[in-house]
Amino acid sequence: MIFVRDKGRLCNNLLQYGHVYAWGREHGRKTMSMRFAYKYQFFHVCHTRWHWFVVYALAKFAARRGWMPVVSFDNPGADYSREEQLMLTSRFIMVQGWMARWYDLFLKYKSEILQLFAFDRKVMCGPDRLLASLPKAQVRLGLHIRRGDYRTWWDGKYYYNDEQYIGVLRQFLALHQGEKVQVFICGNDPELHQQTFVKTFPEVEFIFPDGNPGEDLYLLSRMDWLIGAPSTFTLVASMYRDVPLYWIEHPDDKLTADSFGRFDRLFQEIR
Repeated sequence: MIFVRDKGRLCNNLLQYGHVYAWGREHGRKTMSMRFAYKYQFFHVCHTRWHWFVVYALAKFAARRGWMPVVSFDNPGADYSREEQLMLTSRFIMVQGWMARWYDLFLKYKSEILQLFAFDRKVMCGPDRLLASLPKAQVRLGLHIRRGDYRTWWDGKYYYNDEQYIGVLRQFLALHQGEKVQVFICGNDPELHQQTFVKTFPEVEFIFPDGNPGEDLYLLSRMDWLIGAPSTFTLVASMYRDVPLYWIEHPDDKLTADSFGRFDRLFQEIR
């Protein structure tokens, strides 16, 4: 059994476990995600065998006491052949680290990973009701405004203000002139100036959902297009239905239809 000790937030955990799950499937090893045994209870995987809090607690205790090996994938480009050999030969082992990545295997078992992370019915109910209550637009855009922790992450490189998001949105709307557009804005900024967006684009129908992270992730996965600062949250949202995604690397860049990417390429570009 490979116990996957996750770090970071929801979608970092999902991608990390997806990689190790795919490696385990390829080599006939069972895997269990420590984080999804007790946290982020939004998905089918949280209710599968071994994903129980007591298993999480026992595995954490065993690793801390040195009763099973712990291997870390922390350094980009490092040789991890020793760690993989231990993963093959150890009856129980703990795997940790953001650089545990096997892109080809992830894509090979992507359909299974999607089944594991299928949303629970209770997560889907609110967003489904919201979408059903709205008139169908020709274009539904999910705009993810990530602030909060992005103020300091990478020295604020991807911390954008309202005007910068509005500039990108203006370019997107120019690509869809003559079409009815709905913009669903999700994010982690409790002080978002909603009226700034509404007044700037009176022709656009803005929706500001107030869901939990699982509900927001599901809602974004139902969009036609996704835009946001580089984040695994929008990346995972795009994975479910292969939704075109534009990561705002530089807010002054020109936005075209070719600026949007797909999950199978973008997930190999995350840092």
